[in-house]
Amino acid sequence: MADAAARDGGQTVSSAGRRDPYEVLGVPRNASDQQIKTAYRKLALKYHPDKNASNPEASELFKEVAYSYGILSDPEKRRQYDAAGFEAVDLEGIDMELDLSNLGTVNTMFAALFSKLGVPIKTTISANVLEEALSNTVTVRPLPLNRPVNDKVEKQGAHFYGVSISEAQAEAGVVVRVTSTAQSKFKLLYFEQEENGGLGLALQEDSVKTGKVTSAGFYFLHFQVYRLDPTVNALSIAKDPDAEIFKKLEGLQPVEMSELKAGPHYFAVYGDNFFKSASYTIEAVCADSFTESCEKLKDVEQQILAKRNELRQFEAEYREVLQRFTAVTTRYGQEKTAVEDLLKTRDRIHESFTAHPPPKRSSSGANIKVASDDSKNSKHAKDSEEEGVSDESQSDGKEKDKSGKKKWPNLFFKAEKKVT
Repeated sequence: MADAAARDGGQTVSSAGRRDPYEVLGVPRNASDQQIKTAYRKLALKYHPDKNASNPEASELFKEVAYSYGILSDPEKRRQYDAAGFEAVDLEGIDMELDLSNLGTVNTMFAALFSKLGVPIKTTISANVLEEALSNTVTVRPLPLNRPVNDKVEKQGAHFYGVSISEAQAEAGVVVRVTSTAQSKFKLLYFEQEENGGLGLALQEDSVKTGKVTSAGFYFLHFQVYRLDPTVNALSIAKDPDAEIFKKLEGLQPVEMSELKAGPHYFAVYGDNFFKSASYTIEAVCADSFTESCEKLKDVEQQILAKRNELRQFEAEYREVLQRFTAVTTRYGQEKTAVEDLLKTRDRIHESFTAHPPPKRSSSGANIKVASDDSKNSKHAKDSEEEGVSDESQSDGKEKDKSGKKKWPNLFFKAEKKVT
């Protein structure tokens, strides 16, 4: 591993004081997802603050268990850790589960606010609920197939249901879904019966908003189905919004169980609202009437997996092109500025060849106006003078004509008629 590690009492400890997640959970390095999840739930229940209110050391161990599970439950983070240790893991992106029963009113209000703003917040199941299930002191209600049940569960409380299926129904497949038209937050839980008769948590699905409702479901259809955890890489997406499309499918995780055997099975609806009870509808159906839907689901799951692999390859290509695009656009701006500066410099050099700098525009305009006015006045005066001379000449001529005019007597000539 890249980070330095040492053996302390038979345990591997990193230079930062962190213990190996596999050792914390007590599982081998080749442990399956189900083994990791089972180990985490047992240890989380053992060190849960609800059961160790007066033991601060248990609280720290609980955090360490949750931290280790945050690494090993995420396929990408587990791969990073296996390859290069803690230094390769994005520690800021590790999701921690909140225990609402210990948050207090103020912190719960902040958590509720962030949740309303769309920030995915993981919450842990109350230790009291898990303890009652293990001690087999819970009330289990019957849930017949194809008969939906409507109810309301208190916050941090759980309603348990029992579903009995036959061999034929088990072979056909079973689907259990919970919806809430009130958009309540809840968890759908599946419990397995322990040797002592108690119920141990095996599967968990958090409700997600789909359209106008919140929903969660288990699909035991004899083929691999996947859950999409919206909290995976949420911080990475927040830091790099452009990476959202590439990280969105990274939260796709295989569900540990794909089929149920004939016999009784136990489910629960856990109220996960911050302040109020959760309204819900739960229904268990046999898949023999949904053959077409099963085939479509199987096909789309494969398409989503293929798309995730495509996006992983495309991300490298996209980032390479984006880096090139950023460099090119930066150079474009630099080249544009350089061209404009060169042209301005050339204009200034051209102007430097003028022997006498042109007069200022304002003075030039005034001079031109004055000259124009003077020219107009001079021309007007000249025209007036010429006009005066002309008038005088005309007047003199009239006088001469008047004085030198000869008067002729009025002569009347009478034409005589010629006699023929």
